[in-house]
Amino acid sequence: MTKDLMEKIISLCKRRGFVYPSSEIYGGFANIYDFGPLGSLLAKNIRDIWIKKIVQERNDMYLIDGSILMHPKAWEASGHTVAFTDPLIQCPSCKKRFRADQLEGWKLEKDNQTGEWNVLDQGSLICPDCNGNLIPDVKEFNLLMTTSIGSIEGEKTKVYLKGESCQNIYLDFLPIRDTMGVKIPFGVAQIGKAFRNEITLGKFLFKVREFEQMDIEYFCSPEEAKKLYEEWKDIRFNWYIDTIGLSKNRLRWRQHSSEERIFYARDAWDIEYKFFDEFEELEGIHDRSDYDLKQQGKFSGKTLDYFDPVSKMRFIPNIIECSGGLQRTFLAILAESYQEEKVDNEKRVFLKIKPSLSPYKVAVFPLVANKDNLIEKAKDVFHLLKPEFMIMWDSIGNIGKRYRRQDEIGTPWCITIDYQTLEDNTVTIRDRDTMKQERIKIEEIIRWIKEHLNV
Repeated sequence: MTKDLMEKIISLCKRRGFVYPSSEIYGGFANIYDFGPLGSLLAKNIRDIWIKKIVQERNDMYLIDGSILMHPKAWEASGHTVAFTDPLIQCPSCKKRFRADQLEGWKLEKDNQTGEWNVLDQGSLICPDCNGNLIPDVKEFNLLMTTSIGSIEGEKTKVYLKGESCQNIYLDFLPIRDTMGVKIPFGVAQIGKAFRNEITLGKFLFKVREFEQMDIEYFCSPEEAKKLYEEWKDIRFNWYIDTIGLSKNRLRWRQHSSEERIFYARDAWDIEYKFFDEFEELEGIHDRSDYDLKQQGKFSGKTLDYFDPVSKMRFIPNIIECSGGLQRTFLAILAESYQEEKVDNEKRVFLKIKPSLSPYKVAVFPLVANKDNLIEKAKDVFHLLKPEFMIMWDSIGNIGKRYRRQDEIGTPWCITIDYQTLEDNTVTIRDRDTMKQERIKIEEIIRWIKEHLNV
């Protein structure tokens, strides 16, 4: 996605109610955004389709909704209080902060035990922003956000906002195992909030301080892990193409290098999407071995194991993790679907979103807004469809402007009630992508839309 296209998408999001800068009446709050009316619907549709595919259509997945606040020892056990850090360097002139490992020519290595960074190769000492001289003083910058619980000053407990949403799943492994009567292999899915004190921000929704993760933690025996890891890689890659509608030629795999991969992971790959002029991470799929349950068991004093009734063996389950970002998926859908074309010497902008994801499925128009009989009939159609689909009423401006407005927000079909409707009970239904129209009977509309929703 070029910078020019990115600016067009940002403008459309604000103009049409997809995304608003948070707290804008106070000047905004850097890299925190609100989903507007249309953005909330698109985000909901992403969540719903993810849950349908990952949980509803499988027999081995369970859904949870974990709290944002957890016992602080959970973050000690996971290593986040020590290792969830970035190497920070600050320009003494402009005070801009940078990640040292992303500066030109710099190479750093992280000690996985202490969490400290060792500078292996010091690159340029020129500030990328102001061209001032940098001082090679690398500091630790922890990404976890903190808050406190308690009402009396001096007696409050320091807690962390979730740096990643999946930790609830590890902590809930025992109750899920015991209450649901599950057998290995099985998985737990969750869509949850996460918070990070990011150093480098920008790129609209791509990197923000508050976001949602769509997580899968799949528990299996050590012997099954490698095979299941490859299966989940295929499942997740194909989901973005077949279910979300992203182009295969804008997706790719990237394997983590041995230096990049966390020390306990046996393998790690990212699904990347070409958001801007380069590929960026959309989702990570990791073979995490048995590290997570071992660590939480060690710090909690609980044994987080599983007894296999067939093999009669007891073991700590291995975990296959698939973790994608809702905001990044949202942005990828907009980048993929944004279209411009010339129609009658005018620019037509439309979002070619899959109908199953579109915020509104249908818009209902009276041909003109000053004829009571047309308005009354159009409202009858609107109320007929309203219980079945998320639909919009639009009677502002001429019919052409209404079509353009609905095109720009991705509404797949527009239904117009005209004078012929009053004679034979038929309506025109217009397709967003082709702009072609056909007439169908009012009693056939619901069936027609349902047949075309998942095409």
